[in-house]
Amino acid sequence: MDEKVYGLLGVSAVVVAFIFLGLSLSLSPFFSWRVNALCDLGLSTRSEVASIFNFGLLLTGFLISLYSVKTLVKHARGTGVSLMLSGFLLQSVATFDEVYGPLHYVVSVLFFLSLGSASILYAIERKSFTAAAAFIVGLLSWILYWTGILDTGVSVPEAISSIAVASWVVRSALETFLKSR
Repeated sequence: MDEKVYGLLGVSAVVVAFIFLGLSLSLSPFFSWRVNALCDLGLSTRSEVASIFNFGLLLTGFLISLYSVKTLVKHARGTGVSLMLSGFLLQSVATFDEVYGPLHYVVSVLFFLSLGSASILYAIERKSFTAAAAFIVGLLSWILYWTGILDTGVSVPEAISSIAVASWVVRSALETFLKSR
């Protein structure tokens, strides 16, 4: 496959993530943005959409890792390695759902930290305002949540920080796709 196709994998990863998340949310009567974590959708012992949600995480992690290894690492080495790790950690979040207790918590925290690291690295390596803004927006959402100013479930900062990172990932993937024409 050429770099153009791998560029599309970066876009596909984000599209897949939001399709499976949207589907899981629409089919889950218990989920509340005011109370839940997104991972509650993947709790295998209680969620009727666990298989949908977790498959979406696994596929997204695979696609983002493939994009990172095959394309992003050529243009921003540190970012490519960091985002590949994020993809692996996303797959770990799906594999070790909340049934695994502390292990799930650890891989979830590491996943969001890796997203922040990838954003910082991309901002530096590619001088990307979008990635810098994504890091700031994501960090701010977590700070507002931790301080109690944002009175919601943890799903809100999870969603905000993920959407922010998705913005620069899609942009980088589209740039790769368009340059490869």
